[in-house]
Amino acid sequence: MSLEEKINADLKTAMMARDEVGLRGIRAIKSAILLAKTEKGSTGVLTTEKEVQMLQKLVKQRRDSISEFEKANRQDLITKEKEEVAVIEKYLPAMMSEDEVRSIIQKIIAETGATTQKEMGKVMGAASKQLAGKADNSLVASIVKSLLV
Repeated sequence: MSLEEKINADLKTAMMARDEVGLRGIRAIKSAILLAKTEKGSTGVLTTEKEVQMLQKLVKQRRDSISEFEKANRQDLITKEKEEVAVIEKYLPAMMSEDEVRSIIQKIIAETGATTQKEMGKVMGAASKQLAGKADNSLVASIVKSLLV
């Protein structure tokens, strides 16, 4: 079952259950799917990789909003955004633990031969390809910085 089919089925379920939180999150995903399918240069078919990127973007947008709402002390909006993040994250694959990410990055550093922070781009390029959708890029960057002297 594709993400779009799953979203449509979950949308019907949430509507019947009158789940307002679920509806908000699922409608956001459905909207993003429609935008991605109709954007210029799109074939109308979303790959699994593109779906994961889209979901991660939605989560990142909401986390950015949460930090802005915290600055403005808007608890009501913070709560709504956190609820939507929880709904969207249900559709994302499980993220790797920090230890798993660290071991993969250590292997990448050994393969690339990077030793200094100047070579961080080389490591980040390989790591972002290998860990796409499995780990948060900010976590990857912080681990790479800590491992390269």
